Amino acid sequence: MKTLATFLAAAIFACAAQAQPAGQTIHLVVPFAAGGAQDVLGRYLATKLGERTKASVIVDNKAGASGVVAGDFVAKAAPDGTTLFLATGGALTIAPHLNPKLPYDARTSFVPVALIGDTPMTLSVRAQSPYQSIADVLKDAKANPGKVTYGSSGNGSVSHLTGELLAQAAGVQFTHVGYRGANPAMVDLLGGQIAMMVTSSASIEPMVADKKARVLATFTRAPLPNFPGVPTVGQATGIKGLEVPVWIGIMAPAKTPAATVDKLAAEFTAICQLPETQERFKTLGALAMCGGAADLEKVVAEDYQRWARVIKQGNIKGE
Repeated sequence: MKTLATFLAAAIFACAAQAQPAGQTIHLVVPFAAGGAQDVLGRYLATKLGERTKASVIVDNKAGASGVVAGDFVAKAAPDGTTLFLATGGALTIAPHLNPKLPYDARTSFVPVALIGDTPMTLSVRAQSPYQSIADVLKDAKANPGKVTYGSSGNGSVSHLTGELLAQAAGVQFTHVGYRGANPAMVDLLGGQIAMMVTSSASIEPMVADKKARVLATFTRAPLPNFPGVPTVGQATGIKGLEVPVWIGIMAPAKTPAATVDKLAAEFTAICQLPETQERFKTLGALAMCGGAADLEKVVAEDYQRWARVIKQGNIKGE
């Protein structure tokens, strides 16, 4: 009996070892094309996860439909910890309010693993703009409803909705101009075709360094160190609720075992806390958040409600 017990214990241990990522292939699905900041971040995380778990971690770029293509792929994947989603709000907190026929349920098709980072948003103008502050913007918008324009990276994008959030909270009307990405919007901002742009700190920082643009305020809880002297939108307006975390998190398919989620959460949190990771985030214009599943779940729930209100009040439609 002792020999049989020893054999069974060894068999159980072997099965448990096989359930771990070591020796397996993990796919980290990135909802953006190769080369962008999120893709660079995803590849960094994949490398570090592979080093720590001895698994082969592959980045799969599945761009399209503001993250819906990637979300659909992950939602339908086996819930065994080998397919993970580098998730953002596009697929999970915005798309559900713009597309009633999503191929997945944003609230039940995924399980949160870890909160990774935030890519902060800014309200920016070209260097020659007469606007020196948000107060100037709001004063003009109140005097000339619909005449103040702002650009975004596309209809229904987080930059579009963030601009609308500000307008609704301040009781003014902006005219939104959507582009196919941040780069063409930036060209028109610098050319004076649009008055303002809502974009990430990473996108605008090079233009600020070249003295081609100015940041009026950031949609963050605290001022950003890379823009000294620039207030948050809340500080500048006195209006609460204008902090917009443009979060990045790791999700897994629903029904992924809790033990697997816990192990992955521990690995990603440890990776996030590395000094090397903190520096890498800075170079990408991102803030490291380093939270677990509960932290990501909270951020996603708040984001979901925020964009539901903004989209409904603004009568914003998907394309």
